[in-house]
Amino acid sequence: MGTIKKFFKDTIIYGLATVLPRLMNFILVPLHTETLGTVSYSDNTTFYVYAAFFNVLLTYGMETAFFRFFTKSEEKQKVFSTALISLGVTTLLFLLVVFSFSTELAEFVNLKQSYFNLLLGVLVLDTIVVIPFAYLRATGRPIKFTAIKLSNIIIYVILNFFFLWAVPVFGIKFSNYDSNDLVKYIFIANLVASGTTFLLLSPYFFKTKLVFSISIFKQLLNYGWPIMVAGLAYVINENFDKWLLPSVLGKEINGAYSGCYKIAVFMTIFVQAFRLGAEPFFFNHAKEKNAKETYAQIMKYFVICGSLMLVFIIAYVDIFKMLIVRNESYWVAINIVPIVLLANLCLGIYFNLAIWYKLTDKTRYGMYLSVVGGVVTILFNVFMIERIGFIAAAWATLLAYGSMMILSYFFGQKHYAVPYNLKRIVTYLSLAVVLSVVALNTNENYYINTALVLVFLAMVFYLEKEELKQLINR
Repeated sequence: MGTIKKFFKDTIIYGLATVLPRLMNFILVPLHTETLGTVSYSDNTTFYVYAAFFNVLLTYGMETAFFRFFTKSEEKQKVFSTALISLGVTTLLFLLVVFSFSTELAEFVNLKQSYFNLLLGVLVLDTIVVIPFAYLRATGRPIKFTAIKLSNIIIYVILNFFFLWAVPVFGIKFSNYDSNDLVKYIFIANLVASGTTFLLLSPYFFKTKLVFSISIFKQLLNYGWPIMVAGLAYVINENFDKWLLPSVLGKEINGAYSGCYKIAVFMTIFVQAFRLGAEPFFFNHAKEKNAKETYAQIMKYFVICGSLMLVFIIAYVDIFKMLIVRNESYWVAINIVPIVLLANLCLGIYFNLAIWYKLTDKTRYGMYLSVVGGVVTILFNVFMIERIGFIAAAWATLLAYGSMMILSYFFGQKHYAVPYNLKRIVTYLSLAVVLSVVALNTNENYYINTALVLVFLAMVFYLEKEELKQLINR
């Protein structure tokens, strides 16, 4: 139980680095949806779709590979130096090549040249700091990690409010300010924030003697490239719908869809916070005798928290709608929220299950599973969006992550069997889905919906009271 408490403590600390920035970013959703029309919001979404794709491509699984070999290697500084040099060199080569063909590439990805140049700058800066950030996590420095992450988002948020709100409202004189192209200033804010982060982490580029080990590089690359492929498939799962919708249903629909998708941000925050705390913990704890039992307990509590979040958000979805996406023109896509929430919960369970192929160095299975999800996403979107509309995109996400979750469980039990309490997990998931369906059909009766949330909590207390008492007492 003491190990579980330590895990939750680390996850909360690291989670702040994800939760607080996400919450601050969350503040921007009302600002963006109020100041940007659905078409401009679609352009904003497209920018970050490509950013996500290239971030995965440029890091080529090196972050997770770094964790794996840093924790078990006796030459930790050599692993750090090799990973740092590797990403630094490939990123600079990418910059030189892409900058040489920037005009053609900007046209290819359907972005304005100015947007594309800003995207390139953000990509380079964000990629170079991946290993220093990973080093902070691997060496147990959550406070510094969190402080730098927070400084990034604070700068980003302040600049967003300055450009999109303060300048037009207070009539601030600003050279070359274009009120007809507000979305550009979101990208400028991102570039400034990324540049500041780079400066804060720059001492780590000189912190150790720069030594490049060919043998370590080969190990990192062999371990990491399947993770890169899996990451690309994940980006497809997350963003293919937002890439396809503008061409099939128009930018207006894509903007509305992307705006309502943001309501699921709380589940996304929860999942990402879990990943930040879980990944180094799982690797560091792998040699313990009770490692598998610990992983099983973590999974159960993850499902409990995620299921509670699902019921809570759906119970008050109309309130969240008015708080987050205030522009009613976006609400045409509000029906996607329950589906997307459940999809992200399945994704979180998949991330939890994924420890089996990471600990057994069978990362190619992660690639296979993610490719399966990517294929499901592409096929369902391509064939169903024209038939049933944008709701197909949400269902595609759920089908993709659901299939990855189920397949990962069965493969994992063969290669690295963890004694998950499947009965409890299925019970909590099923109860959450049933209560959520009821909540969606109460005509916004918040007395009933609050009772539904309490029912779920009562069930958790009834089933877990003895274990929870032990956990608290320790």
